[in-house]
Amino acid sequence: MLRVVVLGAAAGGGVPQWNCGCPVCRAARSEHPELRSTQASIAISADGEHWFLVNASPDLRQQLIATPQLHPKAGRLRHSPISGVILTNGEIDAVAGLLSMREGSPFTIYAHGKVLAILGDNSIFNVLSAKNVRRQPIEVDTSFEPTLPDGAPSGIEILPFAAPGKSAWYLEGQAHPAGDTGAGDTLGLRIADKATGKFFHFLAACADVTDDLKSRLTGAPLVFFDGTVWRDDELIVAGLGTKTGQGMGHIAMSGDRGAIEALSGLGIGRKVFLHINNSNPALLQDSAERQHAERAGWQIPADGTEITL
Repeated sequence: MLRVVVLGAAAGGGVPQWNCGCPVCRAARSEHPELRSTQASIAISADGEHWFLVNASPDLRQQLIATPQLHPKAGRLRHSPISGVILTNGEIDAVAGLLSMREGSPFTIYAHGKVLAILGDNSIFNVLSAKNVRRQPIEVDTSFEPTLPDGAPSGIEILPFAAPGKSAWYLEGQAHPAGDTGAGDTLGLRIADKATGKFFHFLAACADVTDDLKSRLTGAPLVFFDGTVWRDDELIVAGLGTKTGQGMGHIAMSGDRGAIEALSGLGIGRKVFLHINNSNPALLQDSAERQHAERAGWQIPADGTEITL
């Protein structure tokens, strides 16, 4: 049985963002605390005892406190049920939480070589001692089974695949530590329980829905998909920024080429938006945007939502 816990559903900065007075953030601070959300990450397990994180958000410590499944085992002085972290990109949203895992428990970081090169190029990640924290390269379109700290199989099979996107924004104008050619900066994942064959797809960042991506997602029982912005120019119109969604490597929810339209009619069983920016009006329960998304079969999850396959 494959278990999935949504640790956080928000984009960078969470909801509310520390310095933002937009309508969603104002509401989250006052009359609608249910809008509060930490930065996007999920936890997965095939046995309910050993867990793997998909991305390690800057809010990881808070997320672990809020998730009993990830607490140390009773009676153990030092213990964590977290066996590994699978990184789908090198953005701050996805890697900063690794620094909260520096207290000596063994686990493995699984990431494409391009993302591992980013970690290797920044000495702050050396606090994750190689004695306890192994860095395992993964390849596009090559399945792997993450292992438990003792080397035992996890029962989970993961297939990484290239997703339309871009390298981390903090590398703009700089040489990429791994070079600028080839896929690997933005990955989607097909995650399966080897015993039951149940599976789902995870894409926290995606700039476009290509024919290849449609083919991969057709008929999937569950898809977590990039829901950063409602419309491409959302941040500009709201006066919150100067970049479009596309400029940040994210597809919009709405529009002819948006995720809702592009992924309709593919027979996907359950569609869940993730990595939702505080500027996105679909976060508001009574908004026309939220109603449109829900009519199209999309869910906007709360932190702590658990799904079993």
